[in-house]
Amino acid sequence: MNTIAFHNLGCKVNSYELDLMQQDAQSKGWKIVQFDQKADVYVINTCSVTNIADRKSRQMIHRAKTLNPAAVVVAAGCYVQADAFALAQDESVDLLIGNNKKSVISDLLDEFLAKKNAGTLSDYCAVLEGEYVEDSENDESRIIRGTEDYNLSGTKEQISNYLIKTMGNTTILDLKKVPFEEGNISRCESHTRAYIKIQDGCNRYCTYCIIPYTRGNVRSKPVNEVIKEAEMLVSSGVREIVLTGIHVSSYGVDFSDLKPADHLLALLERLNQIPNLKRIRMSSFEPGIITEDFARGLGRISKLCPHFHLSLQSGCNETLKRMNRHYTAEEYAEKVKLLRNVFPDAAITTDVIVGFPEETEKEFNTTLAFAKQIGFYEMHVFKYSRRKGTPADRNPDQVPEQVKNTRSDTLLELTAKQSKEFRERWIGREVEVLFEETKTIGDKTYQVGHTKEYVMVALFSAEPLDNRLMHVVPTGFLTDEVLLAKTVESEL
Repeated sequence: MNTIAFHNLGCKVNSYELDLMQQDAQSKGWKIVQFDQKADVYVINTCSVTNIADRKSRQMIHRAKTLNPAAVVVAAGCYVQADAFALAQDESVDLLIGNNKKSVISDLLDEFLAKKNAGTLSDYCAVLEGEYVEDSENDESRIIRGTEDYNLSGTKEQISNYLIKTMGNTTILDLKKVPFEEGNISRCESHTRAYIKIQDGCNRYCTYCIIPYTRGNVRSKPVNEVIKEAEMLVSSGVREIVLTGIHVSSYGVDFSDLKPADHLLALLERLNQIPNLKRIRMSSFEPGIITEDFARGLGRISKLCPHFHLSLQSGCNETLKRMNRHYTAEEYAEKVKLLRNVFPDAAITTDVIVGFPEETEKEFNTTLAFAKQIGFYEMHVFKYSRRKGTPADRNPDQVPEQVKNTRSDTLLELTAKQSKEFRERWIGREVEVLFEETKTIGDKTYQVGHTKEYVMVALFSAEPLDNRLMHVVPTGFLTDEVLLAKTVESEL
């Protein structure tokens, strides 16, 4: 066996971890092929943030087995952690790998293949780590997770047999705390923009969210390791670094008694000093971390992009309380004001959930009015998805799907309007663009990139400008989402 194919679902953290797996596989001699090609091994990096994500994960697992019935199919990541028992019984799955085993996927594959070839898979018993006790309150065949992270790996047979033999159908897993997973990405195929995962896990336990149960508690990547990874990426040609994680605003909370804001600012200041690194972008913030001092501190980071994803979820205080979010709409608005005081033209993006249990028409309209008041650059709108094991799933007052669809359409219409208005601000103004790719739009060839505010800009040119930083002036809309520009300055 020597060919391996990967498919990724879910968030930017998963994308980063996919790169980590691919790098590990390549370093051990595996040849990476496209997922739709015949391969000896298929790895599906699963997601479990919604029921739809679960379904897509299963679909890709089954598709892999269809592409090559003789292949080894590996399921990795959050869906594995959320429902190992179900996946262990899926005939399309050969090997399960948890979130904290991804960086050593080659070692796990070597061990699996050696035992498979020797016919000794049934003798392999190292499956789950943790302490199990019966759960008399649940009658479902699933694992209910505690508050810390753990390691999980094994074949479907190992896990299924182990669970049935040891605990019966239903168990509680007292999860073990594990350190931040080792591993650095040394290069990025696109060269332009690279992600660095600086943090994993979440301690917040919003009532709708399964992620703390699949990712565990907060663990942070040491500052020196982040800098080391950033320097390697920059030396390979990367010009923009995006700091990402499950709950980035908690970065460093496991290091010391310092506030996460202090840890983040210290990290940003170190990154800002790296020669040839042109841009630093944050993937997201929680409102609670934004204070006047923190906003001013961000303003001192010269390479920081004024593009802030500030999670909202709802603009209605009653809904926020049921979600177990730790702020009010008024406090959120104040945080946006603090950012705009320092970054007047900042792009503020957010997430909004519609149709949360008990959400009335009045509550939704409150959220709609709040979104209009803030004036977001973009809203990522999600219809509430029930997740077994979360408090919101047990709420009897679930909102009908048709109502969710109507509310989603309303917010999507608003965000399309607000996004266009934000892009219009930049027409006629000189902006800095980092070009990333060549695109054919209509029947013409353009070079396309993003401003610091993450506004997409196109320049009419057949000459590739990938990874070049230039000053241009947008002159109008090429499409609803892309501004057309003319050059005003050579490469920076």
